[in-house]
Amino acid sequence: MRNILVVIDMQNDFIDGALGTKEAVAIVPAVIAKMKAYPKEDIFATRDTHPTNYLETQEGKYLPVPHCIQGTEGWEIRPEIAEMLLPDHIFDKPTFGSTALAECMKEIYEAEKGEVTFTFVGLCTDICVVSNALLLKAYLPEARIAVDPSCCAGVTPEKHAAALTTMQSCQIQMD
Repeated sequence: MRNILVVIDMQNDFIDGALGTKEAVAIVPAVIAKMKAYPKEDIFATRDTHPTNYLETQEGKYLPVPHCIQGTEGWEIRPEIAEMLLPDHIFDKPTFGSTALAECMKEIYEAEKGEVTFTFVGLCTDICVVSNALLLKAYLPEARIAVDPSCCAGVTPEKHAAALTTMQSCQIQMD
């Protein structure tokens, strides 16, 4: 059985930058420890990526805080996490969920004849983690998809808990 780790948006702006929280800062060591338990080729990641005109987008109108603007320090994946990633295993995404990531995971699932588990960690539980986990569940309804709550943080602790409940309702396992 192959185990794939999917690291969602562990970027400076979500950790201690424009949208950072103490909960996000607190999970960094746990995410690094989790990553160390996987071969580098079995770790994939997303990077929230916005253009300079972010505030003019629909998301920017609802969340008027510039963040993860491509090429900025806030957009960068935390260095100690980035060094554990293969460059071609990082998916830039302009929205909450990445269809390119889901398609890549589907290819792996099919190549492994379904003998694979996907575990999600990262930020934010209630936005991008839940979006990517549910998107993958839609692509692969029979796959074992899990999330490690100790390696995730939400916008608030309450939203983190609510997202975990939603994922459990959709048959995503808690690791």
